[in-house]
Order: sequence, then structure tokens, then C-alpha cells
Amino acid sequence: MPDAVVIGAGPNGLVAANLLADAGWSVEVLEEQPEPGGAVRHDTGVDPDFVNDLFSSFYPLAAASPILAGLRLQDHGLRWTHAPSVLAHPFDDGSCAVLDRRVDATARSLEAFAPGDGDAWRDLHKVWERVRPDLLDALFTPFPPVRAAARLALRLRAAGGLRMARTLALPVRRMGEEEFRGEGGRLLLAGNALHADLAPESTGSGGFGWLMSMLGQTYGFPVPVGGSGALTGALVRRLAARGGNVRCGQRVKSVVVRGGRAVGVRTAGGDTVAAGRAVLADVPVPALYGGLVDADHLPAQLLDDLRRFQWDFSTFKVDWALDGPVPWQAEQARRAGTVHLAGGLDELTRFAAQIARHRVPDRPFLLFGQMTTADAARSPRGTESAWAYTHVPRDVRADAGQEGVTGSWDAREQEVMADRVERQVERFAPGFRGLVRARRVLAPTTLQSLDANLDGGAINGGTTAVHQQLVFRPVPGSGRPETPVKGLYLASAGAHPGGGVHGACGANAAHAALRASGRLGLATAQRLLTHRDRTGRKRPAAR
Repeated sequence: MPDAVVIGAGPNGLVAANLLADAGWSVEVLEEQPEPGGAVRHDTGVDPDFVNDLFSSFYPLAAASPILAGLRLQDHGLRWTHAPSVLAHPFDDGSCAVLDRRVDATARSLEAFAPGDGDAWRDLHKVWERVRPDLLDALFTPFPPVRAAARLALRLRAAGGLRMARTLALPVRRMGEEEFRGEGGRLLLAGNALHADLAPESTGSGGFGWLMSMLGQTYGFPVPVGGSGALTGALVRRLAARGGNVRCGQRVKSVVVRGGRAVGVRTAGGDTVAAGRAVLADVPVPALYGGLVDADHLPAQLLDDLRRFQWDFSTFKVDWALDGPVPWQAEQARRAGTVHLAGGLDELTRFAAQIARHRVPDRPFLLFGQMTTADAARSPRGTESAWAYTHVPRDVRADAGQEGVTGSWDAREQEVMADRVERQVERFAPGFRGLVRARRVLAPTTLQSLDANLDGGAINGGTTAVHQQLVFRPVPGSGRPETPVKGLYLASAGAHPGGGVHGACGANAAHAALRASGRLGLATAQRLLTHRDRTGRKRPAAR
């Protein structure tokens, strides 16, 4: 009998398993798919000579995460690499805003749009440098992060106090208007805010856009050498070295609860896997409560709150194998790993409004990834492995375009939407479509079939809006990984702090399980002083 069963071998599940194994627990990870990784996987399915990431690609939160840093995944084969520039946002006229890991380079880019905007960026970066350590500590620790929040409050006071707090709470449109005179700085913030399901007019979207921008400024948007699955591979190898086990092709059907406590799981194949200490679930919130856990074991209030649970937008993605570099009109975009494609802030608002009205956007805002630009190992020299994704409504009621997309995402609608995506790229890179050697379409239904956590193509485990964050995540009064069932812990992006590849949700669940068993102190000491090699012997940890 393992001490812990972890449901799901996504990054959060694997981080949780590693931390439990560090504490000396025996751990069994059960994964539905034929391979581990969740939304951190790559393949050569578009073209045999091209590596394409199936889901996520760029990892600023992983680079900033003290949790992943503490696992020392570089000792298990993980290497990071960067594109020459972090991010570019080209305009129709050929101008381009650029986010670069060099602050002065970013500032120069924005100064070209309006005098003084370079210094405005430097001022925002100074605030970030002042609050960064405690802000990241508060972000990656369990809610409420009392000590980190207290330190952060003091740093915010020194950085402008309530005025700065007000700025971060602003909608990103208003924040951009207050901070910048030109469109360049405004669109860098707004494009980064729309990585989540936040409209330019959403409360708090300014703070999110600023956070993502500053993460890129400090850490870049790095990628694992060889493909996103290299990050998963390092986590699996580290876990195996500590005696943990990952079993794929094992769909968990239910959590076994006896006497109000989780004591194991049952698989779709009919097997029962007992858990001596805890069950950790890296699964969507609605799949856990009333799904894997029978409603009879849950409070009526929780079930009522779940009826108000809000998913984030669905995602539509296209992968390409390109015969050459993307022919961007804006030269600066050719050096960026990530490119944002929208004609301006008003176009972003129009895009978000169409989704809010349950319409498939006719001019989709695209996040475009140039993977060979970031990692030369992804495709043959002179070519480009690329992708783009956009958001679409979960509940499609109309098509803002003229092709009659209904949201069934059958073969016709997938091709129609992929063509729409390519037209948007062609708008900023004339001749792009002539370079397409092969493409693959990943509609919302396809994404879910490859990873059940991406319910309806949602990639963040629930909305990023303020009404479902902190103490409201996943439902009001929660914000922590503990569940109403003793010994059962929520370890997915549905828990605080939410989506992104950072491992915090899994780490918080592991720490909660260790606290409940009285082993957290031992776990911390063991992680700092020793680790186990493949034979189970202890030796000093690398420093």
C-alpha cells in the first residue's frame, strides 16, 4: 500500500509526488493518458522532422517558481533556452512593441511610440524589483500567505502604497492609458493580460498584465530544450530516483471514502489502489466534487457553490511545420519567441466582447509561438516549428464571421477556424500561408480528449477573474488544498494560485498532506539535507 495516491501526472501532480517522496513517503501516480505530462507534452505529429508542443510552450512562471527551482530538475536532464527577444506585438503599419530581457531594450522600443514611455516602463519595473520577492512568495504559497502578505504590504507602501495598489487593480485598458502615452506600452500590458480570460476592461486585468510582462522582463519566456515534454521527463526521472511510481493508462473512476476519509481510489479497470495516508487529486474541480467523490460525502453548500463555478474560455490551437521563418512585416517580430497578433487595443476589446456574447471571433487575437526561434533543436535549419492559439466561447451561440461556425467543432468547422487563424497571421506576415508544409488543428474537444483537465479546451482550471481567485478559488471560503473529505487534497490548477506551470498547486497539496500527518517538519529538513539515490541510500544533497 503506498502512503499516497496521486491522481493525474500533470506538472502539479508530479510536483506533489516528488515532494511527498522527498519526505520518505511511498507514492503511486495514476495517469489516464498513455504518457505522463498533462498539458506539458510534445510530439512529432505534424511532421516527423518537427517537434511541436501539444499544449503549453513558454514557461515564465516555471522560471520564477521557487518550488521548481528547489527540485533541481537540471540534475535530471532539464535545460532551458530562450529566443533572442521575449515577446513582440506588431502593428498593421509595420511598427512593433518588443519585450526584451534587457530593460533598456524594452524601454527603447516603447519610447519609439511616444516620448517618455521608456521611462514609464522603467518606473513600472522599479516597482516590480521592489516587490518581486514577497509578491512571488505570496503567489506560490498556500492561502492566506500571512507572512508574505505582510511583507508585501510594507513593500507596496514604500512603492506608493494605496496608489500602487489601485494601479494594479485597474482594468488593463485604464492602466495603460494612465501609464503610457503611446500604443506600444499599452498593448504589451493588454496582450499579456489576455493570456488569461480577462477582457481589457476587467477589474484586475492591469495587475495580471503587469505581472506577466514583468515575469517576461526578468525571467524571459523560456522553453525546455527539445520540447515541453523535457520538463515532464525530468520530473518523472526525479520521482523514480526517489522510489515513486507513475502508471499510465490508468483512469481513476472514483475516490474511496470510508468514515469520512479518503482511503484509496478505484480505476476504470476495476482495480482498487489503497492509500495509507492521503489521496491528492490533480483533476478539475467539477470532476472531483460530485464526480470522483460521491455527492453524499460533500456538504450541500459546496455542491451549491459548484453550480456557480466558472470555467475560463475555450482554446483553439493550430500547429505548423513551416518551410522557412515567418515573414513578419515588422522585423523585430522575427527575433521573438512569442508574438501577439491584434491590430490594437480596440480590437482586443472587440475580440473579448464577441466571446462574452458567445460568438466565435471573426478576427481572433492570437498568441503565436516561434519554437525554432526559441530552440534550434525543434526543426531543421532554415525552417520553423510554430503554433498559434486563440480563445473561443465555451457555449457558442453564433459566429461573428461569415462561415457559420456553431461550436460543434466537426471536421469542417476545424478547417474553417484554422483558415481564419491563418488569415490573421497573414495580415501581419504576408506570404505566411505559402510556407505551410503541414498543419494540425487542436479544437477544444481535441484538447480535452488529450488531457481531461482541459475541460472544453479551458487551460487555466477555471476563470482568472477576481471573483474566483484567492479565498474564492475554487469556491467561496476555500483557497486551500484541503477538501471536506479528510485525507483528500485538491492539487490541480482549480486550487490557489491557479493556472500556469509553476507547481504551486501540487506543492501546496503535498505540504497540506504532510502537515496533517505531522511530517512537514521532517520533510523540510530532509529536502534541505539529504536525498535518496536510485538504490534508496541517503547522501548529501547537492548545494
